Amino acid sequence: MPFDFKKEYREFYMPEKKPALVDVPAMNYVAVRGRGDPNDEGGAYKASIGLLYGVAFTIKMSKMGDHRMEGYFDFVVPPLEGFWSQEGSVTGIDYTRKGDLAFISCIRLPDFVTKEEFDWAVKEAARKKKTDFSKAEFLTVREGLCVQCMHLGPYDAEPETVRLMHEYMEKQGCVLDISDTRPHHEIYLSDPRKCAPEKLKTVVRHPVRPVGA
Repeated sequence: MPFDFKKEYREFYMPEKKPALVDVPAMNYVAVRGRGDPNDEGGAYKASIGLLYGVAFTIKMSKMGDHRMEGYFDFVVPPLEGFWSQEGSVTGIDYTRKGDLAFISCIRLPDFVTKEEFDWAVKEAARKKKTDFSKAEFLTVREGLCVQCMHLGPYDAEPETVRLMHEYMEKQGCVLDISDTRPHHEIYLSDPRKCAPEKLKTVVRHPVRPVGA
């Protein structure tokens, strides 16, 4: 049975439909940075997704070829994630200014994947797909203390979920701690191409810190 991150780490990928605090450890990702409206066809965000999955599936299938990754185990490719930031916004993102968004689009990597293994996968994906994968990077993120919630519905309706998250964090004695290094985070559990907008499941996560810390 392939290792499934969503099942093994439910506290990070399958939270309740009400806000909660969570301490997120360091995780490694294949990541692509860019800017612009994520809805733009042919835009930087849509292009980043192809690069991410190209590297992720190269790693998943590596046991099938000549390359053997030390500590390899079979796994389900984790869901797409995104770290989002926006100049002038200190409470998350302004959904009316999507063209101003900066993103780090990413997919979590299994712990056995070292930087050397990652570099091999990028070169192998480029060789097989005849595509430039140089924008893909090995990224380690330690989010620390955060408030998160499962958002149900279209992405543009997230502000209501964010409002509930911020009310909850204040009751827990915390304040929002969004910055360039601790941005708004989303984990996409549904494929918008196959799922009705009202049924989309998205984990929304904001960094926080205790009052006075």
